[in-house]
Amino acid sequence: MEWFKRFMEGRTGVDHFSIGLLFLSIFITLIGQLLGWKWLIILAWIPLVYCYYRMLSKNKMKRHQENILFLRYWYPIQTKMINKYRQFKTKRQYRYYKCKECGQELRVPKGKGKIEITCPKCHHSFIKKT
Repeated sequence: MEWFKRFMEGRTGVDHFSIGLLFLSIFITLIGQLLGWKWLIILAWIPLVYCYYRMLSKNKMKRHQENILFLRYWYPIQTKMINKYRQFKTKRQYRYYKCKECGQELRVPKGKGKIEITCPKCHHSFIKKT
C-alpha cells in the first residue's frame, strides 16, 4: 500500500463534485438498464471517466474551483430537498403556508380551526384554516 500512498501524493482525491459525478453515472446506468438503451449506458461512462480524472488530477486549484462552482448550484437544491423532507415528516402535526408579501414559509399547528397567522418577517397578517 506504500506505493499507492506515494502515487496519491499531491492529487486531488474525492470531493463533492466527484461524488456527484459518480452518482450521476450510476443513475444514468440504471435508467439505461431499465429502458434497455445501450447508448445511454455508454453515455454513463463520460461522468465516470471525468470523476476519475478529477480524483487523480494534480491541478488542485482548478479542481477546487470546479467543486466550488458545483456546490454553488448544489446547495440550494439540497436545502430544498431537506426542507421538503422535514415537511413530509411533520405533515401530521403542522400545516405550511407561504406569506403572500415576502414569500416566507410559515409553520402552523394543525387542528386549531380558523386562525390569524402573522408573518414574523414582514408582519403581514392573514386568516387561514388549519
